[in-house]
Amino acid sequence: MGRYIVKRLLALVAIIVCVAIIIFTIMYFIPGDPALVSLGGSSTLEEREAYRDRLGLNDPYIVQLGNYLYNTFIKFDLGESYITGASVSRGFAQRLPRTLGLGLLCLLINIVLGIPLGITCALHQNSWIDHLISILAMIGVALPGFWLALLMVQLFAQTLGWLPPMGITGEPYADWQYWVMPVLAGSIGGIANNLRMTRSAVLETIRADFVTTAKAKGLSSFKVTYKHMLPNALIPILSQLGGQFGMVISGTVIIETVFSFPGIGMYMLDGINNLDYPVVRGCVLMLAIFSAAAVLLVDLTYGLIDPRIKAQYVSYGKGGNKKHA
Repeated sequence: MGRYIVKRLLALVAIIVCVAIIIFTIMYFIPGDPALVSLGGSSTLEEREAYRDRLGLNDPYIVQLGNYLYNTFIKFDLGESYITGASVSRGFAQRLPRTLGLGLLCLLINIVLGIPLGITCALHQNSWIDHLISILAMIGVALPGFWLALLMVQLFAQTLGWLPPMGITGEPYADWQYWVMPVLAGSIGGIANNLRMTRSAVLETIRADFVTTAKAKGLSSFKVTYKHMLPNALIPILSQLGGQFGMVISGTVIIETVFSFPGIGMYMLDGINNLDYPVVRGCVLMLAIFSAAAVLLVDLTYGLIDPRIKAQYVSYGKGGNKKHA
């Protein structure tokens, strides 16, 4: 198992380096002049040229790439913002608690509501409860997140005046009213997806022999459902949750934009609009690290749930059978 983890960590490092090279290349070749954006249209050609020289923007591609990789992976320095001159690492760290809090709240609601509703649908298959909840889930999946967020602003902020429309005051967690609409808008799609996945996974195990045996022993419906059916249906559910966990930070960009929520999403969007290359590169790289670590964590969780998968991991780590879940 340890060898498997080491191999996965080495693969993770290779992936992160590839992501760094790709995002640097994309930002290098996109049209636009960071010097013009930073200094403004009133600046002279000489001032912009001096600005580019100071930042190394006039160096050849390979030189800039080498400097970027050296600073990022050897010196662990993500650079400084072209606009503010502040450290990208510090700016990311300041906004991370808000985005992480928003993403984890959405994920918690997705789990607490989505999984029980999915189990309810499976246990009442083809009943009016199943049909009603399934229809609502399909609507939740189909609704665009940004449209739902705008609709909430129109209804709860402008029409009813119940909640503030956007922004957060205070550091780092302000009044709870500022969190209600972003959390709701970010949770609807996840609840619907978890519901549908849980329903499908439970239906695959509900007629299994071990479930029939458990019922024959006289166990309560609760024990049959949560001690026997749900653990055996967890693998596909965990796959769904793993993807959502990997999106805890990166998946709230649209929500943060609509509600002017001062998190990582707004930070990266401002960097894109201002051609602030260090900010964009730093945010994308950190999001890639978080997502890759989340995938690794979910894979290891598979082994804790299913001993057969753990045996495959051990075999993979020893260089044997390299097929794994």
